[in-house]
Parts: sequence; C-alpha cells; structure tokens
Amino acid sequence: MSISAKVLLNRLMSKARFRHFEILVRLNELGSVKRTAESIGMTQPGVTQLLADLEDLLEVTLFHRHARGVFPTKACQDLLPMARQCLLGLSSSAEAIADRSTRGQGVVRIKASTAGINGLLVEAIPLLNEKFPGIQLHIHEAEVNDQFAAISKGEIELGICRQPVQTPSGWHFEALLSDEFVVVCNPSHRLAKKTKVTWQDLSKETWVLSPIGSAARDKFEELCIQYEFTPLTCHVITRVSSMSWAMMQKRSLVTLVPGSVFQQLKNAHQLTTVKLKDKLPFDPLGLLLPEKDVSMATHSVATFLRHYCQQK
Repeated sequence: MSISAKVLLNRLMSKARFRHFEILVRLNELGSVKRTAESIGMTQPGVTQLLADLEDLLEVTLFHRHARGVFPTKACQDLLPMARQCLLGLSSSAEAIADRSTRGQGVVRIKASTAGINGLLVEAIPLLNEKFPGIQLHIHEAEVNDQFAAISKGEIELGICRQPVQTPSGWHFEALLSDEFVVVCNPSHRLAKKTKVTWQDLSKETWVLSPIGSAARDKFEELCIQYEFTPLTCHVITRVSSMSWAMMQKRSLVTLVPGSVFQQLKNAHQLTTVKLKDKLPFDPLGLLLPEKDVSMATHSVATFLRHYCQQK
C-alpha cells in the first residue's frame, strides 16, 4: 500500500531531527559512511543507524550500498533540497542569535551580481565594516534570478544588481552607480598607450567573448554590425573575470565588458581600458530592497552604500 504525502509530512514534522538531515547531506557529499562519521564526530554504527531510522520513517531506500561506499537513490535526491535548506536556515539562525548575544547590531544577508561585487562591494564593504563593526554581513555572489529565488525563500535582506525587468512583489529597485561598457586589455597591450582607439583599430584585434545572451555579448555583436567587421576570437568564451584576466596575461587579447566587472582588476593595475572616442552607456547598478519591515542593520547598510556611491 502506497503512503500519502500528508502522512510523510506528519512523520517528518514529528520524528525527523536535524541530525537526520545532516547525515543525508554529508553522505551524499562524501559517498562514504566512514568519511561521514569522521566529518561530524560520530561512530560509523551511529551514522548507519540514523540513516536506517530515516529510511524506516519514510519507507524508502535513500542510498544504494556498494563496495566503494554509497550513492543516492532518486528518493534521496528528492529529499536533499529540503535537507540542505533546513541546515542552511539553522546555521543562519544560529549565527544571528550568537551575534545578538554578543551585542552585535544585527545580521544583513546580501546577494550581489559579479558586477555588484567587483564594481561596488569590494571597495565599499571594508569601509562599511569599519564604520559598523557590529553588523554581521553575509555576502554571496548571485545573479538576479538567483537573488529573486533567495528573496522568495526569505534568505536575503539586500540584493545588488541592475534594474530587473520585473521587481519581486514587496521589493523595489534603487539605482546607485552608473556603468558603461568598456574595452579591456593588458596594460602592456599596444592599444593601451594610444590616446584614441577607433573601431577600425579594434577590428584587427583578437577578442575574448562573453557568452551568448549576456548583455556584453549582445552589445559586442551590435558594434560588429555597426562598424562592419567580423571579429577574430580566441575561442575561449567566459563571463568569469579572473579567466579573462588570465587569458590577457598570456596573449595579446581584448574584451568588451561592463566597466564595473573589471573595476577591481583595473584599480590593481592588472588590466586597463582602451580610450574609445565615444562612451558606451550601460544600465546602472543598484539596490534591491524590501518596501517595508527593513531592519535597522539593513537600513544602515543601504544608507552607507547610497552615500558611498554619491561620493564616487
């Protein structure tokens, strides 16, 4: 006789423990009862018993056993997202409570795009932390769709991104920092010293491309049409700034990107921008903020970032 979803839910709520979920996640990650037991300070029989208890509770097999360890069943893969989410929520809550017990000023969880991190946070956060040492900041890199998912799960207080097509309900976007597309190269590149670089010059260069569908790729293809050239490419396509930087250290290459993405490397004199005659404007970076029930810590962080951007 099959078991209903309601019965399973009631069993999980009444009998499952966080330790069950930790065992599930660690076994999936490590693929071994022995390594799992060592990683969480338990005995192997203890891990095996907890897994058996969870399998009995759900009346399913969660891992297949084989000579080299264990691997998850489809039922286990169905359960893993919930288990990870529970453990993540528990960890975040423990940090928040610990922060309050030591008279901290609150916790602010931030998800920021690559451009938001490189163009804003890497410079602003050290200054913010100096001014508000009691505010605990949790910063993760995530593009706008992942920020929306985090908002729906109540996992963040602030997002840093560009103006989304549609803002999540109960949140609003506030533009903070202007941006533009730039052509980037190594400081030793022959175009780096030129006082004026034309697209005729650039049509002879070899390019590192951004992926199809990215704003930088769309802009680049638009410029190729406008200036009537077919680009030479290095056949490495990436939006990872450190990878583009590595390529440009070894070869005479250029790439078109939002200026914010490479701001940190430019400040460190690892890369430079060529001097184009005309600017190539792009959407500004800004804050995603709740419309109400904003904590004092979140308000302080948002206010600091506003003032920081106004002074740039």
